[in-house]
Amino acid sequence: MDKQFLQTKALEVRKSIVTAVHAAKSGHPGGSLSLADTLTYLYFYKMNVDPKNPKMENRDRFVLSKGHTAPALYSVLAEKGFFDKAELLKLRKTGAMLQGHPDMKGTPGVDMSTGSLGQGISTAVGMALGGKISNAEYTVYTALGDGEIQEGQVWEAAMAAAHYKLDNLVAVVDNNNLQIDGEVDKVMSVYPIVDKFESFGWNVTTCDAHDFDSIHAAFEKTNEKNGKPWVIVQKSVKGKGVSFMENLASWHGTAPNDEQYAQAMADLEAIGKELEAE
Repeated sequence: MDKQFLQTKALEVRKSIVTAVHAAKSGHPGGSLSLADTLTYLYFYKMNVDPKNPKMENRDRFVLSKGHTAPALYSVLAEKGFFDKAELLKLRKTGAMLQGHPDMKGTPGVDMSTGSLGQGISTAVGMALGGKISNAEYTVYTALGDGEIQEGQVWEAAMAAAHYKLDNLVAVVDNNNLQIDGEVDKVMSVYPIVDKFESFGWNVTTCDAHDFDSIHAAFEKTNEKNGKPWVIVQKSVKGKGVSFMENLASWHGTAPNDEQYAQAMADLEAIGKELEAE
């Protein structure tokens, strides 16, 4: 794993997230920024995908269960070469390819249309079960928000995944402890997340969502196939990389204005200079 390469790519992804949401004048930057490193790791290191052949039969699949953070997925797909980065400037525009939530019919690289919270992991379970039945070699990855796991459907899916011994399924819970209405533990506590998934029959590990060594170590554990699905509970920072967005629920679904956009890009440029100096 080339950590500096991944850090550089993740920085470009963050710039694209902020740029896309600013251009749209709406969207969800906070949770997109908290997930940026993990998606960068998956698409630039872990997953078997080919931008030139997005429907490749034996590709690994990814389902963005927290579909409102589509700017993160779109930015990674564009960075990987699934489509031109110019499309990011059309985010949420009528008739454009990139809508507010992922659309598998219109966007190369999107494996499942998502947005209604709880449904993404359910479809990921179905994909993984299909893979098991057909003896396919692909792995299905899915990312959930910590607020999302307040949904009962998530736990029905978790129960099914364990029942069908889907060790070709890896879920990530993006635990930034913030949702649209405030702190997750105050709105409707989901803790202890690790104990819950373990009690549902899952293998569980944890990581720092913004440390590629930690991310890598967690995903390496998921290579162990023991008849159980895997979940990585990652501790993250909502709005990571943009000083005035970090750890604030108000940036869950708010677009930066022109002045804020300039500040955000300055913050990210400063991070880039630090990476160059290392």
